[in-house]
Amino acid sequence: MRRLQKPAEDNDINLTPMLDVVFILLIFFIVTTSFVKETGIDINRPSAATAEKKPKGNILIAIKPNDEIWIDNRSIDVRAVRANIQRLKARSPQSSVIIQSDKDARTGILVKVMDQIRLAGVQSISIAASVDSR
Repeated sequence: MRRLQKPAEDNDINLTPMLDVVFILLIFFIVTTSFVKETGIDINRPSAATAEKKPKGNILIAIKPNDEIWIDNRSIDVRAVRANIQRLKARSPQSSVIIQSDKDARTGILVKVMDQIRLAGVQSISIAASVDSR
């Protein structure tokens, strides 16, 4: 007579549920992460006592002291501001524009940039300033 052999016990740990949980957590963190856009240059912003933090401002424009205009890590001409803003606004229609102008930049270039932004159809424009801690 043959002896009935018991099947070998499966002592392996089933990792499938753990991998499912890790995958779901990964998706959660990717979806909830907010990506910060930068202009690509450092600006010495003027300080203001009435400066407020703005939670959303997806389109950032920087103006350097030598009147260079930067959008998306690229230096552009003032005549190209309108087209770039229209392109960025088409990607995210709910976004507003924040201008980071250096305190030594000329006011004339700031006004020209603001004019080009308004011609692009954006009415929500903010000028970045450092919070004055007096």
